[in-house]
Amino acid sequence: MSGELVDAPGEFRSGEALDAAALQGLFEHELGVKAPLRIQQFRRGHSNLTYFVTDGESEWVLRRPPFGSHVKTAHDMKREYRILSGLHRAYEPAPKALLFCDDESVIGAEFYVMERVRGLIIREALPAGVSLDEGEARRLSEAFVDNLARIHAVDLTVAGLEDFGRPEGFVERQVNGWIRRYHGSRTDEIDSVAPVSEWLQERLEVPTQASLIHYDYKFDNLVLNPDNLDEIVGVLDWEMSTIGHPLMDLGSSLAYWLQADDDSDLHKFRFVPVALPGMLTRDEIVRRYGEVSGRPVTQIDFYYVFGLVKLAVIAQQIYYRFATGKTEDRRFAAMIHAVRILFDRALAVISASKL
Repeated sequence: MSGELVDAPGEFRSGEALDAAALQGLFEHELGVKAPLRIQQFRRGHSNLTYFVTDGESEWVLRRPPFGSHVKTAHDMKREYRILSGLHRAYEPAPKALLFCDDESVIGAEFYVMERVRGLIIREALPAGVSLDEGEARRLSEAFVDNLARIHAVDLTVAGLEDFGRPEGFVERQVNGWIRRYHGSRTDEIDSVAPVSEWLQERLEVPTQASLIHYDYKFDNLVLNPDNLDEIVGVLDWEMSTIGHPLMDLGSSLAYWLQADDDSDLHKFRFVPVALPGMLTRDEIVRRYGEVSGRPVTQIDFYYVFGLVKLAVIAQQIYYRFATGKTEDRRFAAMIHAVRILFDRALAVISASKL
């Protein structure tokens, strides 16, 4: 595997350092570690904080909530740990969870530790030294869709998740819950919020389906084999995962998926380079998902609009932390513009929809 392309940690962001000495005793007791620990941070995430821990031989990843989080239930470490504890048995790309610590005196919050999955992660742009021709881009985006369908086909009994989540009433709870979260973190008046919210709430009667869903499935949560980019070797960030409607998961992924012909304002907040020549369009993603999963894919505008709203609310919650002084991370200052653009995009989809 090409070592220079493996996703690498770096120095701590301001105010987000962890003390290796505070973790030493726990690692010795739980994992048998004897050598001194060294910690760095994977700096690119916007939600739960992710750290690289090593004793010089073994490698681990530690996840903890963000400092100054306003929404504690959105950063439930024990819940994410429980998901990963059994999921690897049924779905190999899920990292193995190794330990959970609810003693907040150790690092100031609950946290868990999992194995490190080494590989390449695609973020806003392709890494230096990586290029994709049209055929490669198409195969990568096809693998993206096929793997989502694979997650939705996970055997819940094998994964130990058969009693996890509440699939009945899932869509209604999610639509109303995310709208409520927006108002709980609102900072600015945005005209498109009300009509978009009303449109979703008037269309809650959708067919019930239930499966494991990732619920934040996008390229920068996938770990790829650097020598074969259409091979997904890891899927990260299971903090939103639950048992719910798979098309809500698909709609959430579509919200991240930009095309070359999308409005330039949307491209200002592009998370991953999905508009490359050869990449599937959103319509092609929907068709392929239906073919691979065998599931009926109907009322996709509803799920796509919901995905845009969900992404907008996440951006609003992040901006709220910045606007109220709970974080000084300057990356968050522009998030309010993303909120407005995403709600406006949702309204445009509604205007063109036949639902």
